[in-house]
Amino acid sequence: MGQGTIGTAPENRMGRRFGWPQITVTHALAMLGGGLLVHLLGSLPPVWCGSVAMLLALPLICHRSHARLPGWFLLGLALNLLHAQAALDARLPAAWHGEDFDIVGRIRGLPDAMPESTRFEFEIESASLHGRVVNLRGLARLNWYERAPVLQPCTRWQLRARLRPPRGLVNPGGYDSERGAIQHGVVAVGYVRNAPDSRLIASADALCIDGWRSAISHAIAERIGPGTASSLLRALAVGDQHAISEDNWQVLRATGIGHLIAISGLHVGMLAALGALIARRLWKWFPKLTLRVPGPILEAPMALAFALGYGLLAGMGVPTIRTVLMIAVVLVARLSRRAVSVSHGLALAAVSIMLFDPLAVLAAGFWLSFAGVAILLTLTQPAGVRRAAWRELPRLQLVLSLALLPLTVWLFGQGSLVGPLANLMAVPLVSFVVVPITLCASLLILPFPLVGGLLLDWASVLLMALWKLMQVMAALPAAQHYFAQAPIWAFVLATLGVAWALLPRGVPARGLGLCLLLPLLVPHRTQAEHGGFGVWMFDVGQGLSVLVRTGGHCLLYDAGPRYPSGYDLAETVVIPSLHALGVDRLDRLVISHGDGDHAGGTQAVHRAFPDTPIESGEPERLGVPATACRSGTRWQWDGVDFQILAAGGGASRGNDRSCVLAVSGRFGSLLLSGDLTTREDRSLVDQLPALAQPLILGVAHHGSRNASSEALLDALRPRLGLVSAGFRNQFGHPHPELVERFRERSIELINTADNGYLHVELGENPGLPERGRDLRSAWWRVH
Repeated sequence: MGQGTIGTAPENRMGRRFGWPQITVTHALAMLGGGLLVHLLGSLPPVWCGSVAMLLALPLICHRSHARLPGWFLLGLALNLLHAQAALDARLPAAWHGEDFDIVGRIRGLPDAMPESTRFEFEIESASLHGRVVNLRGLARLNWYERAPVLQPCTRWQLRARLRPPRGLVNPGGYDSERGAIQHGVVAVGYVRNAPDSRLIASADALCIDGWRSAISHAIAERIGPGTASSLLRALAVGDQHAISEDNWQVLRATGIGHLIAISGLHVGMLAALGALIARRLWKWFPKLTLRVPGPILEAPMALAFALGYGLLAGMGVPTIRTVLMIAVVLVARLSRRAVSVSHGLALAAVSIMLFDPLAVLAAGFWLSFAGVAILLTLTQPAGVRRAAWRELPRLQLVLSLALLPLTVWLFGQGSLVGPLANLMAVPLVSFVVVPITLCASLLILPFPLVGGLLLDWASVLLMALWKLMQVMAALPAAQHYFAQAPIWAFVLATLGVAWALLPRGVPARGLGLCLLLPLLVPHRTQAEHGGFGVWMFDVGQGLSVLVRTGGHCLLYDAGPRYPSGYDLAETVVIPSLHALGVDRLDRLVISHGDGDHAGGTQAVHRAFPDTPIESGEPERLGVPATACRSGTRWQWDGVDFQILAAGGGASRGNDRSCVLAVSGRFGSLLLSGDLTTREDRSLVDQLPALAQPLILGVAHHGSRNASSEALLDALRPRLGLVSAGFRNQFGHPHPELVERFRERSIELINTADNGYLHVELGENPGLPERGRDLRSAWWRVH
């Protein structure tokens, strides 16, 4: 007995110290904090750090003490470190940039066929380079430009493709495509080479869900025809957003209802609720069933089946998977007949998502989903308290919009002032009427075209009635507002202010909490002193766009490229960057000449700033009202002199028609010359006004060999040269001969391709040039 007692005592003590992990809201927040810490790093630590953190975390989260909290923190840290390193290891190495690979794999998702090319996602199963098998697997985003065949989902192909790492552009505002690539598992991007080796290997099998989605999308397009109704219904039915035009996206953004057109958590949750309701009705219709099976046991699988079915129909993208997983966790907890509070269920869902996809914390949807649900739980009336829906819904929508305002402004830099009212009208109609009808039509349109078509017609009528109202609201002058970038402390302060303002009635001075929103909504901007100005050369790849900003005026020189595929850098880079910098008005737009890499985005900038006067060396090629540059035109803003020099006025067309702009202030000067070649820049030397030193030179023609002649450099004596060029571009810009000309004269040369956007302030206390990739460094950056 004595020996038995002595032998079991340590086991009892161990049992008291350790047990199954307990998940609470605090533990979920600790795990989230550990994951966030990883994504604040500019580079990842050695991989063994993640392994050590995991070994420490596992026993701690099972320990029956306060050590569980740091254990959950370490678990979030370890998972994100290990997954982040795995994502970097899977990415195409920089040394293989621009190489031609022979790849074998399957088409994933719905290809986007356009007149000039077809964009599609390709799951690489095997790859070889120069006849040697290489370790490259994962998702690639490809274009097929010339003579592209009709690509069907799930088909298996062998392709010759030129690939590069998913390197993106880095600017003050706009979408971080490198972060998006990591988040979605994209290991490479590129295009298909038209080689005999590119061929179809196997057709899609009968169980291809994406094939069904494609067939439903085409059936909707044939029934409704081209236009807004068709594109929106296809997005609601199968997640096919390819046909939604930029004008329609603008309406969605201005009214704040874009989340309804995406396959949102609200729709998936609504389908889950519908499944539970049907199960509950079946349970009540069969009395014998009520004696054998409890209601929740029947409701949970049915709800999950409906949610999973809609998720498959929507393409099972990462956001949809997260939503289905959230619903599954809550339903499994209910199925186990355990009493789970809503907040506890939310914590379980958050932990499950972070275990399944640790990098989900990089997604804006992750934060908006959980923040929205948590806020609604806080605002919902306690049990037993009833209030009329017509009074409760407007209150919830208004308070939810206010509560999510700091997060929305921080993530997207914009907000819809009509959003609360638009959502109040759109959410019930779209979620509870249009989506169910559209889904029924989608399931019937292939086997029973007549019935499915009639349902689609009905959904189209309802949706377009709503859409006309949304267009009216989007056209209101104050429908949408853009906010300048603010520091992280302003976001934290605004979040605290909203929490203060939403405290229960009776708490004194709640309204003062709204004052804490001001640093986020109206961030302080250091204005250039009189006679000084700032220069921003945006990272637009092989193109040009430069912002010149004095104390109270803004000028944009060139608008960036627009490609034949329709990809417009003005829409995706230039305009978001202007908004992020707090530019709400352009006083002048100068387009050097009509080539697409400089003038491609002109129409987009004109739509965003319709009252801005435009002038160009080739106004006839712009497609918008513009005047010709006139040599000798001068004006002054805030003590800074501007002068236009049409050096290439004698040229018939092209680079040497570039409109040259000279800017000179008290503390320095700037010269921008578009694509002017050495043939014309020699004559420019005789026209140059007296320019203050130090001088910044915008290197002409992206740094080509025949730009910025020796005569020009000797006459100007610039201190700094700024080059706007694409990363590893096919032209080899900046050319080695040009680089040598600058080196011989000890002129510093900085390239957007290597550094992202460039920012220089010419003021009384000028600092070093700011480089976007240094200021926005992150572990996922492609170097």
